[in-house]
Amino acid sequence: MAKNRRKAPPWLHAAVEWSPALIFFLIYQVWGFFAATAAAMPVTLLAVTLTWHLGRRIPVLPLVTLFLVVVLGGLTLWFQSELFAKLVPTVVSSLFAAILLFGYLRKLPFLKHAIGAQMPDITAAAWQRLTLRYALFFAGLAVLNEVIWRTQPTEIWVAYKTYGDLCLLLLFIASQVPFVGRHRIAGQAETEPGA
Repeated sequence: MAKNRRKAPPWLHAAVEWSPALIFFLIYQVWGFFAATAAAMPVTLLAVTLTWHLGRRIPVLPLVTLFLVVVLGGLTLWFQSELFAKLVPTVVSSLFAAILLFGYLRKLPFLKHAIGAQMPDITAAAWQRLTLRYALFFAGLAVLNEVIWRTQPTEIWVAYKTYGDLCLLLLFIASQVPFVGRHRIAGQAETEPGA
């Protein structure tokens, strides 16, 4: 019976995962930073719940994000300081960069487990190179978040958090399409000589 379950379209997963950032942005525009932070916590929990409902599994990224949003968001509200919420993207991106770099150095296919179902099958060597590229990308996002929140007004940081991260991620993924295409594993008939 599980095989009859209709697979949710990829855009729906993306919409669910990015909904907390959009809600944060909308509430910030009306009620300010602390109200937006308070709203982001239950919305992130709802997004993780929906992610599980759509795929019967919860990827690591939403779980880690939920934990950090609750902890650092709670500290933001407790101390009435924007600092903790502004650190969430830095900590999340740094953590993913570190995990992927560890996987790259130990030749562990963490990235394949995370996004492999959404991609064509590629060679093990290509997964290694792609893992390093993603690790460097997330490290760059962490640095960029630090630069923006430390040098720009909160309004700019909120806009970046809402749209900038997503745009950069989409551009990065698009930039990797040619690499993935060049390293796809061919069909059995194409890989065996004389087949």
